[in-house]
Amino acid sequence: MKKVGLFFGSFNPVHNGHLMLANYLLEFVPLDAVWFVVSPQNPLKNQDELMPEAFRLRLVKKAIGGFARFKACDTEFHLSKPSYTIHTLNALAEEFPDIDFYLIMGADSLENFHLWKDYATLLEKYQLLVYPRKGSTEHALMKHPSVQLVEAPLIEVSSTFIRDGFKRGKDLRFFLPAEIFDLLHEALKPD
Repeated sequence: MKKVGLFFGSFNPVHNGHLMLANYLLEFVPLDAVWFVVSPQNPLKNQDELMPEAFRLRLVKKAIGGFARFKACDTEFHLSKPSYTIHTLNALAEEFPDIDFYLIMGADSLENFHLWKDYATLLEKYQLLVYPRKGSTEHALMKHPSVQLVEAPLIEVSSTFIRDGFKRGKDLRFFLPAEIFDLLHEALKPD
């Protein structure tokens, strides 16, 4: 079966750190493909700072361009909100029964994994690929048989950093794919 990593996120906005991590997982796990699952509404995050979902999806599509092993996935746009990973996976498994899906998440998300809807079912049915995040601590779930720790490089870029930098008038062109820089510069420039 084809191995596809599902990289869930708000991608508010997508940046080079996301793409570098996805590239690492393709080459070193290895996976056949990585799908960027754009979440319209994450129940565990503040929604006030989210750019419109269609814009975030458009940015992901432009950022990955024609690279065949990356895909922008809008499945959660067609499900009820807020977005729960278990519902998304059920929908994807039904639509693509010949694909073996893996969940991609940072170690910081694993610390809150017990708060996710039906987290025990997720652990039972899916493999979690967990990459390091600064400040994350050892967690009991890291020893779970469904959890694979991935020794990806620690990338210190965040979407919050990008948004805040743009709002302060900073030129962050080398933190972003060139294809989306102008779109974000226009959307996030200071008033």
